[in-house]
Amino acid sequence: MERLKIGMFMDSFYPDINGVILVMEHLLRCMSEYADVTLVVPKTGSEKEDDKYPFKIIRIDSVPLLKTGYNLGMVDLEYAKMKRMFKKVDFDIIHIHSPFSLGRLGVRVAREKHIPVIATMHARWEFEFKKYLKSNTIAKLGVKHLIKTYNKCDKCIALNKALEKVYKDYGYTGDFKIINNGTDLEIVSNPKEAIQLVNEKYHIKDKEIVFLFVGRIISIKNIYFILDTLKELKERNISFKMLFVGSGPDFNNLKTKIKAYNMSDEVIMTGKIMDRELLKAIYYRATLFLFPSLFDSSSLVQIEAASQETPTIFIEGSVTSDTIENNINGFTEKEDVHLFADRIQEILNNKTLYRKVQQGAKNDLARSWKDIAKETYDFYLEMIEQYKSKAL
Repeated sequence: MERLKIGMFMDSFYPDINGVILVMEHLLRCMSEYADVTLVVPKTGSEKEDDKYPFKIIRIDSVPLLKTGYNLGMVDLEYAKMKRMFKKVDFDIIHIHSPFSLGRLGVRVAREKHIPVIATMHARWEFEFKKYLKSNTIAKLGVKHLIKTYNKCDKCIALNKALEKVYKDYGYTGDFKIINNGTDLEIVSNPKEAIQLVNEKYHIKDKEIVFLFVGRIISIKNIYFILDTLKELKERNISFKMLFVGSGPDFNNLKTKIKAYNMSDEVIMTGKIMDRELLKAIYYRATLFLFPSLFDSSSLVQIEAASQETPTIFIEGSVTSDTIENNINGFTEKEDVHLFADRIQEILNNKTLYRKVQQGAKNDLARSWKDIAKETYDFYLEMIEQYKSKAL
């Protein structure tokens, strides 16, 4: 059987790091075993390690967007040159992962090659826009502009049913395919060693409760809500350690607030951790993963936590909690500091419920990236056949 030729387009890639980049890398690595895959991303000036990946990478000239950490591909200025370049590249289908300049480029290339183009909807863009633009009106206009790109695609992938509704509210008029995220993490092979490693590294007592957050340290992830909840728990004389794993624009602000709350002994900011074995051990050591984000759509970290038998508590009704069922494979509570603290106390005190949800999370949520990649690949084949049928 002839290998499918797949083009993925995204507005960021390593050395930057975010959830979408990790999703793409996992999909591309898995698919490269049975397909020819090419990734199209911006130049960042740090492409020395591109050759180490088992897939081809094309870098597009770009300029940095101030204060965002992203690069903007110079597509419109350089399109004549790009058009000639992509004329020589053979694709059967194009998959975009963002609606900005590189995503729009993917749509243009697909239309000129007369092949299908699909998109994965990863983010709730109004949160990002409100943070950087400081205006609800401009944020809504920005989202409306981005939706035009999605509406030019043949079909879009939503990570769960709740995100499907979000994008319908944004103005997306096309059809959806639901495909969840996955994980590359397998359960730790030596639990005692994993626990000892984390305890020694972060000065944690053997029986101590450990709360965990992994992700960008940014206000739209509701990190200050986490800290306020921890302050409430401390005032109730509950002993614990909290690990914030990650970096981001609000790292120093959070650090300052931790000191102001006199919680430096309880709360540890580890910074970014690239060592997957260490990260896996941290997930395993954690008692409960705290993820009150209203911004995320279906975060990888909640699946990674589940893979290590660590359940997550979410905000009730949040999009990222859509894949879990309360008290079955995860926990939910209203966005209220006192109620959230109450719920955490209840979870800690009910060992039977905790163990049930712990296993439910591991069994229900921790799908492998190989399975997700195969499901996505089968979707590509389906879309190619549909596209050919319409052309007849």
